[in-house]
Amino acid sequence: MRLTLAKLLLGPLLLWEGRRVRATALRLPEAAGGRSREGGVLRLLIVGDSSAAGVGAAHQDEALAGCLARALAARLGQPVGWQLVATSGHRSVQALAALQSAGLVQADVLITSLGVNDVVDQIPPRDALAALDAIDAHAREHAGVRLSLHCAAPPMQSFPLLPQPLRWFFGRQAARFNAALAAQTRGQAMRRVVHLPEAMQRDAAALMAADGFHPGPRGYALWAETLAEHIVAALPLVAKHSAT
Repeated sequence: MRLTLAKLLLGPLLLWEGRRVRATALRLPEAAGGRSREGGVLRLLIVGDSSAAGVGAAHQDEALAGCLARALAARLGQPVGWQLVATSGHRSVQALAALQSAGLVQADVLITSLGVNDVVDQIPPRDALAALDAIDAHAREHAGVRLSLHCAAPPMQSFPLLPQPLRWFFGRQAARFNAALAAQTRGQAMRRVVHLPEAMQRDAAALMAADGFHPGPRGYALWAETLAEHIVAALPLVAKHSAT
C-alpha cells in the first residue's frame, strides 16, 4: 500500500529520474572469456542478466561464473564446469526465452541471477516468478539439473548510481520481489533462495564497479563464496535426490 501511494505521488519524479539515469549511466561491457568451461566433478548452469554475464569485471575469471567455479573446485578438489546463459538487460521472461533457445549441456546445479530488471521495468512479481518457475522446470527437464539456487535481488537502495527517491523506491520493490520469491520456493528442498553476503548488503557501494550498479571483481568473489558454501552444503541432498 505504501509503495503504491509513493508511486502515485512521486510518479512524475521517479519517471524523470529513471530516464535521466538511463541517459547518463556509464555502460560497461559483459565480461570477456566465453560462455562455458569444461569441468569434471560438478557442472553449473548460470542463467540471468548483466550481473550473471559479468558486467563490472573484465573477464569471466573475475566474474560470477569463474569465481564460483574456482571456489567450488577449491572445496571439492576437482575442476568444476559451467555454462552461462545471460544477457545484459534481461528480465526473467527474457531469460526464460534465452534458455529455451540455448543448446544446453548436462548440469547439476542451476543458479539464477534475475530480478533487478524486473524491478526497474516494474514487472509484477507474480509474472517474474512464473518465469523463474519455468526456468527451473526447463533446466531440470533439458539439462538434468537437480538443485536450483535463486539469487535474491540485491539491495538497490544502496546503489550509488540511483538518486533519491528512486533509490529508495527500487530498494523497496527489490525487497518485495525477494519476499515473493521466498514464499514461492518455500517447502521446495531442491529450490533455494540465496541472499548476497552480508558484506555486500552492508557496504554495497565499496564492492561495486565504476558504474555504481554492478559488482566489481571483489563483489563477485564474495558472492561466489556464499553460493559455493550453499552448494557444497546441499551436495548430500543432491546425491540422495539423484539416487531416487
